[in-house]
Amino acid sequence: MSRFGFAVSHFLDAPQLQKLSEDYNIELSGFDEKLHPLSAGQLQKDETALAAGKATYLADSVSAAFFPRSAADYCVDPNSEARAFGENAPNSLDAVCTELFDGECEVYKSFGLRRVVTLRYIDGKGSPGAVNVNLSRFASVEGAYGFFTKRVVADADPAETVPAALDAGGAGALGSGIAYVWRADMVAELSYTNELEPPDQLKASAGRVLPPIAKAMGDALPGDKQLPKAVAVLPSEHRLPMGISYAAKDVLGIAGTGPGAIGFYQEGSERYRVFALTRADEDSAKDVLKTLRKVDGAKGLKDTGVDAIAFSVRDEETLPLVGWVVGRKGSTVVGVGDELFVLRGKPESQAARIPEPKKLERVKGILATLK
Repeated sequence: MSRFGFAVSHFLDAPQLQKLSEDYNIELSGFDEKLHPLSAGQLQKDETALAAGKATYLADSVSAAFFPRSAADYCVDPNSEARAFGENAPNSLDAVCTELFDGECEVYKSFGLRRVVTLRYIDGKGSPGAVNVNLSRFASVEGAYGFFTKRVVADADPAETVPAALDAGGAGALGSGIAYVWRADMVAELSYTNELEPPDQLKASAGRVLPPIAKAMGDALPGDKQLPKAVAVLPSEHRLPMGISYAAKDVLGIAGTGPGAIGFYQEGSERYRVFALTRADEDSAKDVLKTLRKVDGAKGLKDTGVDAIAFSVRDEETLPLVGWVVGRKGSTVVGVGDELFVLRGKPESQAARIPEPKKLERVKGILATLK
């Protein structure tokens, strides 16, 4: 007896299904090339009529629907099994650290990694080109979006080098040989390989192959495409392309501030940053300002028309101080600060800092747009 026949006769025969349906809403599905519904009557027929010899592309049923079978000339590799790690998966999350992510595992975990699925696409025309996909699910939308921006911006200056925007999912990016797709609590990383192509040709091929697969995945992934609320507060005018970073824990690295978005801006020759965070209510936002008032040297700004403070912080002892002016309106907190990238390596007397009144003016301008 086959495994299919064994399951039907021991667990899925008509009497047992009837009994289960008294307490539960039973839905039966089969899968090969895609998920499809089955009726109870179909299970009782000849099993060969159901197991028709089609290749099974849905090795991980939890996330099977998130991977389109084909996109453009590429299709799921029928000889490469999908592997799943973490929640509701046969492999532990620790295993993904040793088998897939190497030294980067702590970065993933810091954003709340919960599950990972890997899959491979191959060229249907027979070339050695392939696309490896890592689909990661995080504990929250904010954690996933934070990881996405970490991949896009990383620690680099967005004015110098960032991936190009890609219309996929809730947000997408296309780099050299790699693409990223964010939607809800998931991030897909797609990397193109072809052992026969030189670097220039590899980059060109990746630019052609990756977008249709990324877009198809972005359409298939579940969940809302809406960005975290704090991102919507950041002004779009003068913001650098792909110039958003999202701190999933504490903005500016100051404990107690909580998650928020950071935008990178350039207005003429002037560079600056804006951060924004939203809280559940006005009292919670006031608590954020109370936390920031505890920063050494912080001072309240009087007669400004808004609840505002100014302070300076440095990420590390070897880095220059970055000055910020922060204001609040309702449950939203906004800050405007100097651009660290233009301060590095310059004496304090030559540092291109934005005057405090100008920072305050920008803060008030952003707050004035909020309802």
